[in-house]
Amino acid sequence: MNTTEPRTLVEAIRRFSDLDYCREYIVAKRWPNGVVCPVCGSEVTTFIRSENAYQCSKRHPKRRFSVKTGTVMEDSPLTLDKWLTAMWLICNAKNGISSYEVARALDVTQKTAWFLLHRVRYIMQNGTMEKLVDHVEVDETYIGGKARNMPKHKREAKIKGRGSVGKAVVMGMLERGGKVVTKHIETADKRTL
Repeated sequence: MNTTEPRTLVEAIRRFSDLDYCREYIVAKRWPNGVVCPVCGSEVTTFIRSENAYQCSKRHPKRRFSVKTGTVMEDSPLTLDKWLTAMWLICNAKNGISSYEVARALDVTQKTAWFLLHRVRYIMQNGTMEKLVDHVEVDETYIGGKARNMPKHKREAKIKGRGSVGKAVVMGMLERGGKVVTKHIETADKRTL
C-alpha cells in the first residue's frame, strides 16, 4: 500500500475516497508495528470486515475497536474519507482555511466543518491524535510578576487574596505515565477546569 502523503487535492480525493485505503492509511500511521488494542495493549487482534472493526483476542469490555477509537475522531459520525480530506485541506492551506470553505469542499454543514477544524487544529497543536486516557490529573497555576518585585502602590492595587489578579492562568493535564498538555485559560473555575 502506498502511504506517502498526497501532493495535490486531486490525488488526496482519489486516495481518500476509498474507505479501505483510509483505514489502512491510519493503521500504518498510528500502529506502524501492527494493530494494538487501545484498551489492554494486546497485539493479537482480528479484523472483522463486516463491521470494519478490530477485535482483541483477550476478554475485556470494549474489546471491539476501530481505527477511530481513542482518537479525536472517536465521537464523530463522520467517515474517514471526510476526516482525511479535511486534514489534507487544513494542512495545505497557506493562510488558513475557513469553516465555510471546508464545508463547501467536503459537502458538509458549516457547523460540522467548524467541528472538524477545531479537532484537526488540536491534532496539529499536540502532535498526536491520541486522547489522554486512564488517570488524568488536572491543576492550574498563575504566571506573572512576583508581588515583592512590584512597587508598593501597584502591589496594593493589583494583589488581592491569593494574588491571582493580573496574572495569566495556565491549566495543565497530566496522563499518569504519559503525556502532558498545557493550555492558557481565562478563569480557573471548576467548570472551565
